[in-house]
Amino acid sequence: MTRTVAFTKGHGTGNDFVILPDPDGELVLSDDQVAALTDRRFGIGADGTLRVVRSANLPEGAATPDAEWFMDYRNADGSAAEMCGNGTRVFAKYLVESGLASIDDAPLRIGTRAGTKVLTRSALGFEVDLGLFAVDESDVLVRARGLDVPRPGLGIDVGNPHVVVALGAAAELDALDLALQPVLSPLPPHGANVEFVVPADPLVTGGVGAIRMRVFERGVGETLSCGTGVAASALAVRHWAGAAAPDEWIVDVPGGILGVRIVEERDGSHVLLSGPATLVYSGEVALA
Repeated sequence: MTRTVAFTKGHGTGNDFVILPDPDGELVLSDDQVAALTDRRFGIGADGTLRVVRSANLPEGAATPDAEWFMDYRNADGSAAEMCGNGTRVFAKYLVESGLASIDDAPLRIGTRAGTKVLTRSALGFEVDLGLFAVDESDVLVRARGLDVPRPGLGIDVGNPHVVVALGAAAELDALDLALQPVLSPLPPHGANVEFVVPADPLVTGGVGAIRMRVFERGVGETLSCGTGVAASALAVRHWAGAAAPDEWIVDVPGGILGVRIVEERDGSHVLLSGPATLVYSGEVALA
């Protein structure tokens, strides 16, 4: 038996999603159904799905009372993820363009598994406050095809886990073969996205830092962009650079350019991510 559902395809710097409107919380998708929707040859094709559901219609304990809308993000393999930085901007774009929410009179609050995220408009499109972050300096070695030897990685948590690896030259970054998943030793309990970064030369211009990045996302593979990975990469390079490092960064990913800011709030340092969001097309699809 099949069921037809509406969808919209959207992306943020090439990190693309199948958006599924489900305000009443009636759409239950198996991992296989998510994988079929995101399959690039036999489905719509995407890095993941964003189910648009009213927080009040989520199961008890899952709701975010301070946000009307909840972003149910699933990776391309069907696994649930805590957060997606690019996804929040695409989600906000969908809510605003569909008339389901406004962002011009007040910041837009979106519920995620990593808590409520607050979005505003920015020069690049939308900016999301990813909240507090944590640096984990535990020793992690990263093996990847194209690297001559394993490299040390720095753990960064921005609501979901990342391991960031610094490379010495752009040629090393370009030579990476991320068709094969990097191997982490030890492997974090819930896995991690892995980012490889190269600093610009000079690293800082006009008080703004600049880096290039490629990423392997757990449950997906290499993507053109990863919003939380961009934030984690900027935070890692800032950490390595020391006290004089800037609080504003530009990150160049295969899908485009994103901005990162670190600001002080009452509860500590927050990291904010800015970038574009695009809705490509809408349609209907049959779910087996």
